[in-house]
Amino acid sequence: MEVLKPEGICDLSSLVKIHSEVDQSVTRAVLEILSRVKEKGDEALLDFTKRFDRWDASAGFEASKEELKEAWDSLSDEDRKAIQHAKERVEVYHRNQVERSWVVEEGGSFIGMLVRPLDRVGVYVPGGRAAYPSTVIMNVVPAKIAGVREVILCVPTPEGYRNPYVLGAAYLCGVDRVFFVGGAQAVAAMAFGTETVPKVDKVVGPGNIYVAEAKRLVYGTVDIDSIAGPSEVLVIADDSANPAWVAADLLSQAEHDPMARPILVALSKDLAVRVVDEVESQLKDLSTKDVAEASWRNNGTVIVARSVEEAAHIANLFAPEHLEVVVEDPWRLLPMLKNAGAIFLGGYSPEPVGDYIAGPNHTLPTGGRARFSSPLGVYHFYKRTSLIALDRSIFEGLAGDAMKLAEMEGLIAHKRSIEKRLEGEEE
Repeated sequence: MEVLKPEGICDLSSLVKIHSEVDQSVTRAVLEILSRVKEKGDEALLDFTKRFDRWDASAGFEASKEELKEAWDSLSDEDRKAIQHAKERVEVYHRNQVERSWVVEEGGSFIGMLVRPLDRVGVYVPGGRAAYPSTVIMNVVPAKIAGVREVILCVPTPEGYRNPYVLGAAYLCGVDRVFFVGGAQAVAAMAFGTETVPKVDKVVGPGNIYVAEAKRLVYGTVDIDSIAGPSEVLVIADDSANPAWVAADLLSQAEHDPMARPILVALSKDLAVRVVDEVESQLKDLSTKDVAEASWRNNGTVIVARSVEEAAHIANLFAPEHLEVVVEDPWRLLPMLKNAGAIFLGGYSPEPVGDYIAGPNHTLPTGGRARFSSPLGVYHFYKRTSLIALDRSIFEGLAGDAMKLAEMEGLIAHKRSIEKRLEGEEE
């Protein structure tokens, strides 16, 4: 764990780590996987599944509709209720993001924007450290609201185990097809298409470093949502905060991954000490201690800020995935907070509630990308086409300046395209 003192606040290079560099060995391995899947299709998927997930998928690696329904039916009433509740809240929130085509009339002419859903989207759901039905909900629901015609899903199944929570959530959310394939090979299959897995227009969803690198490398062949790095939480807290709650929130992100980044910006040294003591105490009986402790020891950071303004400045520099504001008047800070994937105001707005059921999407920019990126939303599943329909009078009114601009740029064929129409009118 790193402790930064107030006098070092202007130099936060050790804190602001943009996860943009990938080990070249990872890139080489992913390139090999992409190449083999592109060339060999299902044959490569079967080989990689046997190698990485340790089971023989030769009998088939697509879930049937009946299997998805059986998975849903196998869940307890309480589990189904929780998943259903989360889906409903995510739907309500994301319906506010629906976009419409628009056209503006100008005399007898029209200009506008055609907003249309993507045709087919691929969702990747991790399946290594844990099961993530919430990831199914957060990625599928916005796509469905946007009107995507077909949503497919890929999920790894280590040792052939098919998680009923993930499959049940896929059934509830209306996923069209589910494939039991994971890793970079799943991204390759969705990007290039195989005999079984259809080619998609966009790949979304989180994953490990190999999945992230695969998404980066196939971008351009297909669209992607983002390149996700390790999870992050930055908590701004003053003496009104409950140290046990703050510690629990830091650990809730630390348990995601040994590379996760739990950061505390305390407004007093006393609070900082009390939170650190709480973290150490709570680690003792945490079932995910091995992961959480590695994250805390290696990447945990504690800063004592001298004012709320300085705390906001630090948060904006880091641009965290999750930003908790646990101070006496959190709304006072909100106008100062410009860079964050999601902001959680007050002691009763812990990040884990946002992960599951608050309503906003939990797929958020990491690694400082909240400076220029946004949470996953319905808007990610549209394509937009400009519309131009000019009548003669509007065309003639624009022609002169359009030709002058073409001359400035030396594009004579552009000018001639316009001139030909004017000449035709004179004839």
